[in-house]
Amino acid sequence: LPACRDPQLSIKDVHFDGVPVRIYLPRKASAGTRRGVVFIHGGCGIFGSIRSYERICRYIARKCDAVVVSVGYHLAPEHKYPTQTLECLTATEHFLKTAKTYGVDPARIVVCGDSVGGTFTTSVCQELGQRTDIPKIRAQVLIYPFLQALNFNLPSHQKNAAVAFLTRERTVHFILKYLNKDCSLKEPILAGSHVPENINLKYRKWINPDLIPDGFKLGYKPPQPALFLPQVHEDVPELFEPRVSPLLAEDAVICGLPDTCIVTCEYDVLRDEGLLYKKRLEDNNIHVTWHHVEKGFH
Repeated sequence: LPACRDPQLSIKDVHFDGVPVRIYLPRKASAGTRRGVVFIHGGCGIFGSIRSYERICRYIARKCDAVVVSVGYHLAPEHKYPTQTLECLTATEHFLKTAKTYGVDPARIVVCGDSVGGTFTTSVCQELGQRTDIPKIRAQVLIYPFLQALNFNLPSHQKNAAVAFLTRERTVHFILKYLNKDCSLKEPILAGSHVPENINLKYRKWINPDLIPDGFKLGYKPPQPALFLPQVHEDVPELFEPRVSPLLAEDAVICGLPDTCIVTCEYDVLRDEGLLYKKRLEDNNIHVTWHHVEKGFH
C-alpha cells in the first residue's frame, strides 16, 4: 500500500542518514513520551518493501500507541551484502539518537523484525549492545527469525521440508541469491558439506538437535555425516559470519543483548533456530518471552 491519509496516524516518508524509512506517528496527543518501534521487514533480503508491510506497521502504531519506523533497506543482489544489515543499523542508530524529536522516550525503543527482518534485528542488537554512546535498545522482537546457516538438517528442517511458503530447499536458494552466490551450491550446503569438522565441533554447543526439547523432535532421524567439500566452504565464507548466522556470536556479545521476545511457528523450517537462540539467551541470563504458534506457518 502507498502512504495515504489515516485518521489515526500521520505517515511520513523520510531518510535517516540516507536510508529510506516510513514513520507512523499517532495523531492523538500524548500526555508524555511514547514508545518507539523500529520495524525491519522480511523477504529474504531480496523481496519485500515498506509498502508491502504498510498494514502491520499501521496496526502496531495504533495498538501500541507507538511511533513506528519502518526501514526500507535496499535489496540484494543489486545492493550487495551486508548493505541490508548496515542500513538497518544506520536507521536504528539514527532513531535512538533523535527519538525525542518524534516524542519518543529513547529508553523505550524496541527493534522488531520477521524472518530475515528478525536476522537483521538480531544483528543490529548484537552490534549496538556494547555501545555506550547511544541509548540502549529496550527489547528485540524476533518473529520466526533465520539465525544460522550451518545445519539445515535440524528436526524442523526435516518435518517442514516441503511446507509452504518457505521450503527447506527454497531457504538455501534464497540465502545464496541474497549473498549473490552460485545457486548450484544449494545441494552440498543442504547436506552440510560446507562445514569443516573443526567448525562443527566448535559450534555443537549452540547448534545441536540435542538442545531442542524432545516434544519438537518426534520422528526426527539424525542424518549421516556429510562429506566435507573444501571448495564449497571457500565459496561461502559469509555463512559463518554473525551477520548471517547470529547464533554464532560469542557469549560476550550475547550477554549485552536486551530483553527478547521470540515467536516460533510449528510448521516452519526455521522453528528450531528460534528455540536454539532462546536457550542461548537464557543461558546468558537474558530475559526471554517465547510465543509458539502451534498451527502457524512461516
